Formats: sequence, C-alpha cells, structure tokens
Amino acid sequence: MVRTLYAKLSLVLILLLVAVGLVYVLLSLSSARHYLQEVDQNLGRDLAKNLVADKKLVEAGRINQNALKKTFMDYMVINPSIEIYLLDLQGGILSYSAEPGKVKRNTVSLGPIRAFLDGKVPYPILGDDPRSHDGRKVFSATPVPSMESPQGYLYVVLRGERYDTVESFIKDSYAWRLSGWALGSALLIGLLAGLLLFHVLTRRLNRLAQVMDDFRQSGFTHRVPQPPEAGQHDEIGRLSQAFNQMAQRMAEQLETLKNLDISRRELVANVSHDLRTPMAILHGYLETLKLKRDELNDDERDRYLTAALRNSERLSHLVSELFELAKLEAPETTPAREAFHPAELAQDILQKFQIKADQQDVHLHLDAEKNLPFVSADIGLIARTLENLISNALRFTPAGGHVYLKVLPLDDSVKIQVKDTGCGIAKEDIPHIFDRFFQGSRQQRSSEHGGLGLAIVKRILELHDENIHVDSALGQGTVFTFSLPREHAA
Repeated sequence: MVRTLYAKLSLVLILLLVAVGLVYVLLSLSSARHYLQEVDQNLGRDLAKNLVADKKLVEAGRINQNALKKTFMDYMVINPSIEIYLLDLQGGILSYSAEPGKVKRNTVSLGPIRAFLDGKVPYPILGDDPRSHDGRKVFSATPVPSMESPQGYLYVVLRGERYDTVESFIKDSYAWRLSGWALGSALLIGLLAGLLLFHVLTRRLNRLAQVMDDFRQSGFTHRVPQPPEAGQHDEIGRLSQAFNQMAQRMAEQLETLKNLDISRRELVANVSHDLRTPMAILHGYLETLKLKRDELNDDERDRYLTAALRNSERLSHLVSELFELAKLEAPETTPAREAFHPAELAQDILQKFQIKADQQDVHLHLDAEKNLPFVSADIGLIARTLENLISNALRFTPAGGHVYLKVLPLDDSVKIQVKDTGCGIAKEDIPHIFDRFFQGSRQQRSSEHGGLGLAIVKRILELHDENIHVDSALGQGTVFTFSLPREHAA
C-alpha cells in the first residue's frame, strides 16, 4: 500500500508520464497518417488522368477495354500499392485491378469523387475503399473517356490493401524505433528529474513529520525545535514555524498545568493548616467553657470568650478572602470601570484605618497633589486594593512608625504608592510575596495574617491590566507602587 507522500507523488508522476506518452503516440500516429494521406493524394492527384492518357485507355472517344485490362494486369505486378477501378456514372464498379473475390463493394460513393474533381476541398479527401465495407482511403479519379462526355470514372485507390501491411512495417522501421527511444528516454529523464525534485521537496516535510512524531511519543513534553531555513517561506516553512509555536505553547501550557497542580496542592495544604488552627483553638475554648462553666469566674469566662471570638473572626476573615480570591480568578470576572477621583478614595480609606492606626501608635499620612485627574477603574476593587496594602503596612509597622499614601499624576495615568517604615522584606522573599499564603521569613510572620491579601491585590491589578512594583529592604520599610489610567485614556 502506498502510504508516504513521496510514494504517492511518484505514482502520480509515473501515471502522468505514461498518459503523456500514450497521448503523444496517438497524436503522432494520427498526425503522421493525416500527413501521409495528404502527401499521397497531392503526389497522386493526376495519376488517374495520366493513366488514361499514357495507357491510351480512350480511343475515338470510347474506352479501350483491351488497354484497360492490360493496365490492370501491369499495375497488379508493377505497383501493387494502388488499386484501379472502372466505375459507371452511378458509381457502380464495372471492373478492377484487384484480385478476384476481394472486392466487397458493388458501388462507390460519388460525393468524394465530385469533391476531388471540383478541386475546392483541401486534401486529404477520403473515398470508399471497395475492399472494405466501411473503410475509406485517399484516391485519384478522372472521368472517362473525357470530362466533356463522361461514360464513367477511373477510380484509383492510392493506398491499397497491401499498403496496410507496408504501413505496419513502417511503424517498425528505424525512424519509428528512433522516435520511440527518444520518447522513452525523454520520459525516463523526466521521471528521474521529477523523483529527485519530489525527494528534495518532501525531505523537509519528512523531517518535520519525524520531529512531530518524536514530540508525540515523548508525551508532548520534549521537542526538537525546527531550525529556520534561509529563504524557506513556502507552505512547509510556514507549517514548520506554526509547529514550533504550537509545540512551545503546548510545552508552556503543560508547565503551567504542572505549576498549577503544585499550587493547588500547596493551597489545599495551606488552607487546611490555616483553617485547622483557628478552628482547633475555637473548639478548645468552647469546649473548656462547656466543661468548666461552673468553675470559671467572670474574668476567665470573658477571656475565653474573647479568645474564641477572635479566632472566629480570624476564621471568618480567612474564608471571606478565599471566596473573594476565587471570585476574582473566575474567567467571567471583569472590572466595572468608572471615573472617580483617586484622592477622595484615598482619603476615605485612610479614615477607615485611622482608629486602628491610633491604637497601634502608627501615623497615617496622605500626600496628594491638587487638581489630580480622574481615573478609570473599578472603584470597589481599587478600594479593596488600598485596604489590603494599608492593612499590610500597619501589620508590619511598629509603634511610632509611619504609613504614607501618595497619589501623584503622570502623563496618561496616576501613580499610587503605599509606603511604610516597618520591618521590610528580605530580598529573597520579594518574588514570592504575592503568592497565596506566603508569609515571608519567620520574623515577619503574623499569626493573624492569612497570606491572601497581597494575592488579592495582584489579581485585582491584573484585571485592570496593571502591574504592582515592590521596593523593600530589611529594617528600612516597604513601598508598593501601581498606576491607574486617566479617565480620558481609558
């Protein structure tokens, strides 16, 4: 079974060349036959007339029967390639030079004879072959005894029955053999050239197919990039380029899926840990209150209830953040952009945290220039971003420290910074602070922190097609910076 593209192309080429050869032979035979008929009729055009004149077939205006018989006998011996027939005015055959019993017609159609005598129809003109029921051959004809007083026609077939066997011989002659060898050699050279060309053209395709097969057998994980070929901008080149891009994309997606699976497992582990701890503490305090309710005084009961309430709030906060992050990561989530004044939003957020900052002895500062432009964003999501950043800054800023919220105009955007004078972030932790449940080095961890606040911040800004930048060092504080587009540039 022919399976490869090269084999299929080769088979098609062979069949095409065979068809071309057959068509060439048929056309050559037809053309040669037509040409020979035309030449024969041109050369023998006056043969019938000359026979009448040279052989003295007509004497005193009448047909000389003896001379006619002698002419028939002579031409049967001297020139068997022609056949002579004497016809009456209706085309009936009166006598002939052929061997007895071989003439199969009694009459010959006069239409071609009249066309021949008229001389207006181009050669070859084919007339009836008396030796065949349906054969037609070139001929020469003349009225006898004369054009003025015809009593019949001398009808000379120029390519008689014997000439058919001679024609077969001609086909086997040197000229025909030479032509056949020339045709066969040309077709063979064309076949070899075509096979070589197909090999060159399909070599790149075979190489690409092998690379794709290796990529498939490796589980779509290991690929050998197709090197770019100079000047190859055809379909195979574009296919190779598309495969490289597809394979790279698949490898990246597989790597992303692996990372997502690792993240999912880490998330489950972290969620289990972070949920288990406050739940266990909450359960412990509630169980203690139930078992020792008659033994506890009011102060101890209040202390246990306060601890249980604090862990209940922590658990509620963590679950709320998990639901919020899951909602933000849903594919259908899009920000509802609207125009708002960033300084007014910043002022509202700082007022919300003022009481907590006073309790921690941390000073809040707003630095916003006058005549700030409006920005285009989801005001609720941006408010959540500022709340998480300021809450994070307050968590890691010691008493007496400062937290700054700056709003600065740029050419086509507004820059927002949240800066604190807290403990800072270790250099090796900075690339991971936006990961879920990441809490940094041991000295930075907070038992009340779930590790989802900055992950939510990053996702919100991704929905706005914005990035957030971090600049921090241990003991020197941290600065978070992001931008929002101006309302007219949205």
